[in-house]
Amino acid sequence: MAIKYPPNPQVAQTELDAHVREIIQWHFSPETGSPFWLDWAKKNFDPRAEVKCFADLMQKFPHFQDEWLRDLQPEVWVPAAFKGQPFNIFETGGTTGMPKQRIGWNDYKVDYSEFAEKISDEHFPRNHYWLMMGPTGPRRLRLAIEHLANVRGCACYFLDLDPRFVKKVISNKQYDVARAYMDHVVDQAIMLLKHRKISALFTTPKLLEALAEKVNIFEAGIRGVFCGGTTMTPQYVRFIVEEVLEGKIGFYPTYGNTLMGLAASVPIKPEDNFSVTYYSPQPRAVLRVVKPNQTDTLVSYDEFGRVELTTLTKEFFMPRFLERDEAIRRSARAPYQWDGVGDVRPFGAMEKNIVEGVY
Repeated sequence: MAIKYPPNPQVAQTELDAHVREIIQWHFSPETGSPFWLDWAKKNFDPRAEVKCFADLMQKFPHFQDEWLRDLQPEVWVPAAFKGQPFNIFETGGTTGMPKQRIGWNDYKVDYSEFAEKISDEHFPRNHYWLMMGPTGPRRLRLAIEHLANVRGCACYFLDLDPRFVKKVISNKQYDVARAYMDHVVDQAIMLLKHRKISALFTTPKLLEALAEKVNIFEAGIRGVFCGGTTMTPQYVRFIVEEVLEGKIGFYPTYGNTLMGLAASVPIKPEDNFSVTYYSPQPRAVLRVVKPNQTDTLVSYDEFGRVELTTLTKEFFMPRFLERDEAIRRSARAPYQWDGVGDVRPFGAMEKNIVEGVY
């Protein structure tokens, strides 16, 4: 079934406001809400009476603190309506301490089922085989990619990859160890490509480049590449499209994480000059680009600012979380009728060195 997109921005805003009211009612009602948010309301205010639209949410809620996901036990996030149902525990971060943890049931399936209709059969043939060459382990991405493949009638091979280990050895200046580990992962991918009929690849930009140094990806059978990671400058995107993929393979950059889900990119037009723009799966998640020192205020279009995420599902409510990313605020582009984020990179990337490891 084709996805129906709002015909204009006002309709999109109206749908978002209605969705906000539904989610607020859900998470702050004793019959359905989670212990954390019900307790929060007792100490602050009842959002059911005061939040009637997305703008109210932005004005009345403070920033969500990532320590809440690090320090609190997972059961405080279980909505009453889900009580007694076993849940998945997904992690993000964890490079320097306790990782943030998000629990869930079906959100990842909903997010990736929607995304399944946005990719081309030419580049991602149905009833075929995929390879995920990226972070698995405790991350939502592993189950999400397998679900995405399955929705399209495909099966998926996986390689183990621990980005925390890579970041650790790079931070310790053990570059030879990091390179050896990357080679270890790439060699496993080459083995699978040699012996199995794989047509689609999900990986990170650096791993894609490392793979291309050892094998001709097109001749190996790959016709479509999902590429997820933080920093992909226009110059690097052009290098991937023209040199690594030689203009023969479909290239689908994605931006996402355990807390948001998946933001899809729009096809790159010539006038974009290889600058990638992503659009969140609104109304389930909303991305804003705000001024770093005045986070209540959006930056102007085509300006860099800090990325702020609000997640709005019945499984998980997370208002105004400041991501560790910065991006350019971009205007709506069909088929999306809301703001996008462009040239995503780690927050403060221009002022300090950022260790990104295999990303």
